[in-house]
Amino acid sequence: MASEIVNPGNELVDAGIDPAFALHRGGKMAVAATVPLRDTDDLSLAYTPGVARVCDAIAEQPDLVHEYTWKSQVVAVVTDGSAVLGLGDIGPEASLPVMEGKAILFKQFGGVDAVPIALDCRDPDELVETVARLAPSFGGVNLEDISAPRCFEIERKLQERLNIPVFHDDQHGTAVVTLAALRNAARLTGRLLGDLRVVISGAGAAGVAIAKILLGAGVGDVVVCDRKGIVEQGRADLTDVKRELAGLTNRDGLTGSLADALDGADVFVGVSGGTVPESAVAKMAPGAFIFAMANPDPEIHPEVAARYASVVATGRSDYPNQINNVLAFPGIFSGALSVRATRITEGMKLAAAEALAAVVADELTPSRVIPSPFDERVAPAVAAAVAQAAREEGVARA
Repeated sequence: MASEIVNPGNELVDAGIDPAFALHRGGKMAVAATVPLRDTDDLSLAYTPGVARVCDAIAEQPDLVHEYTWKSQVVAVVTDGSAVLGLGDIGPEASLPVMEGKAILFKQFGGVDAVPIALDCRDPDELVETVARLAPSFGGVNLEDISAPRCFEIERKLQERLNIPVFHDDQHGTAVVTLAALRNAARLTGRLLGDLRVVISGAGAAGVAIAKILLGAGVGDVVVCDRKGIVEQGRADLTDVKRELAGLTNRDGLTGSLADALDGADVFVGVSGGTVPESAVAKMAPGAFIFAMANPDPEIHPEVAARYASVVATGRSDYPNQINNVLAFPGIFSGALSVRATRITEGMKLAAAEALAAVVADELTPSRVIPSPFDERVAPAVAAAVAQAAREEGVARA
């Protein structure tokens, strides 16, 4: 039966053996006009000769492009297909269903138009140059599923070149939602962020961003682990990114394995995959928080985590407290675009996390420290907070 499922042209697929293929046939999105084309008068306004007057006006006053085109409400969703979901390096064509999915999430949850762009280039400078040349068409760039450590360089170089927000969702979207959940877990249990020691399993894109945003929010200590153990300054095998991370984290200079880091830890954040032995989980502090976010298999199974933790979160939709990026990126871009922000700052991310947490701050239970993606309050609350933070930080142009 495997060949029948893999082949999307097989009639057995269309008959419903795998409904995913039926849903994806022809793609998941299309372009729709927002103005009528009923007759020659409409055509003369939407296209020639009417369009020429608008083009001339924009040529004379470039900022008018935001008012008379869709630029200020559209985002480029850019990937090279090198780190797709849990699939890894599958290439640009195979990544397109995910990028289409991301685009419809932008529209559904944030009212933001998005265009999937899968690029056949792996050299960071080539990718940066390509996106920079495409940028005049867009109000923002959402980088997606680009492997670490290249993703850090690509995001930095693009933001240096462009005067529009550049946001790597695998890093910052995950970080914002994680911080929001942690804030509410602390509120629920009467703790302060400054008293917590957080252990992060995974030093890739998400792990690095989570560590930085938690420290920026005032978390007491963060210890990050990769496949070789605790990321600490005595290791000679660290990349530049990990070396910087080692200088920011691990206040007590711990060494050793993930199990060593978990001894007495208050919080586990998993963005790595693999399995954490129950014996290591049992050594965490009483009433710990466990956010095991690997998909489809959490690093610590929720049933195991529940034996030791007061709050458990995963990346899955079939368990409570799903840490899902869709809670962040639609509202973040909606807010940034609404004020024509030139970038998304650390302050804007922190504001997004606080606003997201506040949505359910009066409704907290161990099974509800983060809103549902279908909670209609989420995107407007995040967007308003991000727009206000952009104004306060001087990166808003409208």
